[in-house]
Amino acid sequence: MPDKKNSETFAPDTAMVLAGGLGTRMRPLTLTTPKPLIKVAGRTLIDRGLDVLVEAGVKKAVVNVHYLADQMEEHLKTRDDIAITISDERELLLDSAGGILKALPELGDKTFYILNADTFWVDSQNSNLRSLAQNWDESRMDILLMLADRHHSTGHEGRGDFHLNEDSTLRRVPVDERSDYIYAGAALVNPQLFVGKEISVSSLNSYFNAAIAAGRLYGMVMQGHWLTVGTPEAIGEAEAALLTLA
Repeated sequence: MPDKKNSETFAPDTAMVLAGGLGTRMRPLTLTTPKPLIKVAGRTLIDRGLDVLVEAGVKKAVVNVHYLADQMEEHLKTRDDIAITISDERELLLDSAGGILKALPELGDKTFYILNADTFWVDSQNSNLRSLAQNWDESRMDILLMLADRHHSTGHEGRGDFHLNEDSTLRRVPVDERSDYIYAGAALVNPQLFVGKEISVSSLNSYFNAAIAAGRLYGMVMQGHWLTVGTPEAIGEAEAALLTLA
């Protein structure tokens, strides 16, 4: 990673947790249960995400809800170790960037974490989110993505998401190539990217692409093991992997 500035003291205390998706690939489980409330080894996906946020020192999480939103809200009331604000998207699911735009007033004007509610990981020794914060450099970065190495992951199908340059900037993987690096569903982002943008259905991918064009999208390879459960069958695979990591 490039030289960091004030990395010893930088500790984001706010996160956006993206939890409003339909989870269609997880049917029939998600016909009655929102995907973030699916359990893997006895713990819901969203609680696993909130756990790592708490461990990293995050004090406030903004969680967007849409599908089976009442269940999400009731479950989130059980957490008393982190302040949770609901961003209600019942009327219209706004996708990843749109959800952040709607929640921006609650997220504040300082760099915050983004966390997907349907992926999780096991840290090796140190918190990967704390490492992400230690590598953040606002003078060089608009977005810093946490990357998983496919050789230390479970449940991923695909050709990878980004190539990692020597200076830790990222570039997209061409359609005829593969990469060992997967976007791990966690990132740091400068909220200034979203200021003045109209709230609409929009994806973070367009912001990733703009940051690549500006040379300001960076990546950090996480330490430990990354897991994703895209189908009901993948739950057993993830639980088996967790047993080997215990």
